[in-house]
Parts: sequence; C-alpha cells; structure tokens
Amino acid sequence: MAPILNFALALAMPILSMAAALPSGTELENRGTTLTGTVGIVGGTTAALGEFPYIVSLTYAGSHFCGGVLLNAYTVLTAAHCSVSYSASSVKVRAGTLTWASGGTQVGVSKVVVHPSYNSRTIDNDIALWHLSTAIPSSSTIGYAKLPVQGSDPVVGSTATVAGWGLLTENSSSLPATLRKVSVPVISRSTCQAEYGTSSVTTNMWCAGVTGGGKDSCSGDSGGPIIDAATGVLEGTVSWGQGCAEAGYAGVYSRVGNYVTYIQSSLWTSL
Repeated sequence: MAPILNFALALAMPILSMAAALPSGTELENRGTTLTGTVGIVGGTTAALGEFPYIVSLTYAGSHFCGGVLLNAYTVLTAAHCSVSYSASSVKVRAGTLTWASGGTQVGVSKVVVHPSYNSRTIDNDIALWHLSTAIPSSSTIGYAKLPVQGSDPVVGSTATVAGWGLLTENSSSLPATLRKVSVPVISRSTCQAEYGTSSVTTNMWCAGVTGGGKDSCSGDSGGPIIDAATGVLEGTVSWGQGCAEAGYAGVYSRVGNYVTYIQSSLWTSL
C-alpha cells in the first residue's frame, strides 16, 4: 500500500497550503485517494450500466484512485491533482463497466498533460488531459461526454448529477464494487465564496450541494464527471471540498465551460 500512502501525502500539500487561507478549523481536501483507499459518493444510489458511458476509473497498481471522463477514443479529462504524482506508464484507465476493478475495457496511458496554469496551492485550473495508448471505441456501454459551450456556467438552482466510485461515508474503510451517483443543486458562486472565502472559489470553479449536508462527492471521486441532470452536458469535474457532505459546505468543481476551447484544441485524434 506504500504507493497509495505516497500519493495521499502528495495531495496533503495543497490541502495544507489552502487551509491556511481559510477560517480556522477548515479541513479542505482534494477528492483523490486517502490512506485506506478512496471515498466516493455520499448519500447516493447505484448507477445503471450505460448511465454514465463516459466515466472511467483511473488505477495505479490495481487500485482505483480517481475518476475521469472519456472525451473521445483517445482522450480522458480528469483533475490535475490526480495527475501530478504519476508517470503515464504507471497508470491504467478502465471504461464501460460499473465496477472499477473488473469488466469493460482497460488500457494504458501514453501521455499526461496537466493544464499549464494549474496551481497546486489554490487548486485553480484543476484539469488534465490523458492520451490513451490504445483507443477506446464507443459501444453499448461506452460513450463520450458532451462538452458545454465555451464560457458557460451551470444554472444556479438547476440539478447536477455526479458519479464515482469509493466509500459510502467519510469514515468507511472498504470500497463498494459498483458505481454510485447523487444529484445535488447548483449554488451561486457568491454563496460558495461565503462558505470558503472569496479568493478560494475562483471563476474557474463552481459549487453544488445541499445546505444541510448529506449528499456530496468526496475523496476518490476527483476528476470524475458532474453533469447537468436535464441535458447530460458535462458541466464540471470533481475537484475539492470541506470534508464530505458536511452541512454548510458545498462540493467544488472545475468549471469545464471555461476550458472548452483549450480542451478541443488539445484532443488527441490518433494514437
């Protein structure tokens, strides 16, 4: 389990830096691996096969550590903080299955490109693109995400659905086998800034969550998709938050709408 421990320690560095700029007692976390595995969707339900055909599991040494989004046969979008500690040759991508450990199609990665403006201290510009070493074609269980319009923002009050693998509560110690999902309302950026601090929630981020807590993404869901529940458009990728499903603290997501031009110009169309 040493590699997981090392990755968790790497993730802790931006958490400590960011926490220094927030109210005393705030414990922020990237939503990637923890010492005992990963923490996933809190307060959700089991997803159906093919419901999120673009979601992928990112694994290292046979263990799931983050989620990702299939954009075409050759490209995965995920979080930058999921990408800075691994070489491309050391990770795998699995698609087309509800279980992160088996089934579907598993391929290697030939290149990892972190957004050039990613800031590991503030977790701003928290996106990365992975070039697959083998194409993943579409099928009955595999598809590609629909990107939003460049510059678009999720509509405040609309419902967003986030999916991922991992523990069902913040303090669990074992992984469920099956993909989970939960729907949460989009809140205004100003409301989220009131929760975390104005400088902590940038215009490259947006937030969603239930005021009373109980529903959220969490560690291990990082890099995975959050979509507009009505249209299925990819609005964000899981980034960070205060604990998991805590009252008064929404989940924070990378705003994909701010990166559409960058993403489209960076897509790989061949091996």
